[in-house]
Amino acid sequence: MGTTRAQSIQQDPSNPKLFTNRAMTRIRLHSWDACIDDCLHSISLLSANMKAYYYLAQAQLALHHPNEALSSALTAYELCLTSGTWNSSTSHVSQLVLQAKKDKWEAKERERIRRRSELLRELEDGLAAMQRSELENWKVKWSESMDIDREYGSGNEDSIGAQEEKSDILDTFRRKLEELRSAFALSDPQNLQPREVPDYMIDNITFCIMHDPVVTKMGNSYERSSMLEHLKRSPTDPLTREPLTVRDLRPNLALKQACAEFLEKNGWAVDY
Repeated sequence: MGTTRAQSIQQDPSNPKLFTNRAMTRIRLHSWDACIDDCLHSISLLSANMKAYYYLAQAQLALHHPNEALSSALTAYELCLTSGTWNSSTSHVSQLVLQAKKDKWEAKERERIRRRSELLRELEDGLAAMQRSELENWKVKWSESMDIDREYGSGNEDSIGAQEEKSDILDTFRRKLEELRSAFALSDPQNLQPREVPDYMIDNITFCIMHDPVVTKMGNSYERSSMLEHLKRSPTDPLTREPLTVRDLRPNLALKQACAEFLEKNGWAVDY
């Protein structure tokens, strides 16, 4: 099959569909870099190439480039909408947009955790250095009394006081270390915010968070792709059952912005 496609491309190198088809094959083979090359070449031949952007986003996600993947997926989604021929592809591309947003959030979350860990480690090292310094000062302060105690083999008052002071130093270090770790745990947004998606952001057809909501003339909001699928089966509002067509749908821009801001900080909501 690969040889046949290569031969077809050699015979007709200006046909974008041939590169798109080979990109699809390379996705199945997990040949991500080669897939990206084919997609980009196909797009250079036909800029409004929805499938090429769709495959490109998948390959970019597989290579852990969520920012680029989100841009490609959004382009594919816009091309789906502007084509006017809504089908199952719209739903698939919509899900890809959400997956790219989730992966983008996860990449930021991994970086945030890494930085928090580095900062915590630096502060822990600082506390340990302070403890070592205090123990060195303690050793200098009580060295004479400890030498006398070792020589005569009996615990004098100075020696007992030295051990109590050492215990205080160690206890203080342990308490500060526990307080530091507790402060970091409590300041983590993951521990402060319950993982709940506001009801108004949930699509009443798929029960998933929306990223491109539309509002009906009845005032109900739905995810665009799921609503388009529903209208192909039944030209009614899913909640009120009143007659409804595609022409009755309007973008809910305020809700779209709210969903985008929520997903930016809560990428886990894609799997809610």
